[in-house]
Amino acid sequence: MKILFIPSILIIFVLASGCKNQTAPAENTSGAVKTPVSISTVEKTSISESILLNATSSYLRKSEVKATVGGYVRSLNISIGQYVKAGTILFTIKTKEAEALSMLHEKDSLLGIGSLISVTAPVSGIISSVTAQINSYVNDGEVVALLADMKSFVFILHVPFEQKDFTKTGKLCQIILPNETRIKGTVSSQLSEVDITSQTQSYIITPQTNPSLPENLVVTVELEKTANADTQVVDKSCVLSDETMENFWVMKLINDSTAIKVPVNRGISSGNRIEILSPLFSHGDRLISTGSYGLPDTANVSIIK
Repeated sequence: MKILFIPSILIIFVLASGCKNQTAPAENTSGAVKTPVSISTVEKTSISESILLNATSSYLRKSEVKATVGGYVRSLNISIGQYVKAGTILFTIKTKEAEALSMLHEKDSLLGIGSLISVTAPVSGIISSVTAQINSYVNDGEVVALLADMKSFVFILHVPFEQKDFTKTGKLCQIILPNETRIKGTVSSQLSEVDITSQTQSYIITPQTNPSLPENLVVTVELEKTANADTQVVDKSCVLSDETMENFWVMKLINDSTAIKVPVNRGISSGNRIEILSPLFSHGDRLISTGSYGLPDTANVSIIK
């Protein structure tokens, strides 16, 4: 009896262990997948939308510097692009009579044959062209150089006719040079003609400073199109859309690990900022700015610090 009892106990123990191993659930070693994201907040601030148009630098007034007498140019103290002040000697002329009698003057200094005649700048400005050379002959009244008046420096803005409502006289603007330098300007007047080919109307933009810039420089003018104050503004990266760009939404965090999809209506945009017209968010609400692409309507996330 004793020998038979021990195997029976062993058999029962083995069967119980096998049943226990078959019915025990497998341990879940993997947690919920969380997408790493970075966040941005909703702000109450102002935002404006602008249009960018091309403009060309120009001098509206150019003074003709003329020879005061007929003769030979003996010195030429100017070059194209040079800035000169009013009263500066630009060139000198020796009359043909003085040139013909110059040999006699060398023999007899008492004759006092006429000296060189100096021609000065009538205004301060930049030399835009020079038509004479040293020792060339010029007639009385002949234009020797053109002097661009610095005070007449403007930018000619080319505006498509359908956008002329955004270019009112007196409106402030930003002039952006090719090197990204910004200059404040004012729309001072408009020209009366429309270019027949491009259908653009020209406006004169007067810079508020007096920059020393060359003529025919192409710049960009930024004009404010519309502006809203004290409105909801978020980073543009927070707003997602479908393929047709008809439906827009953001992913809003309801806690530190869960984000939900919230449809939105957009307003104006400027740079990397965009206005949200609806719904109304609370100040400081957190939105996903990076990592939200492809997320479901409700997503598990982890915030990147």
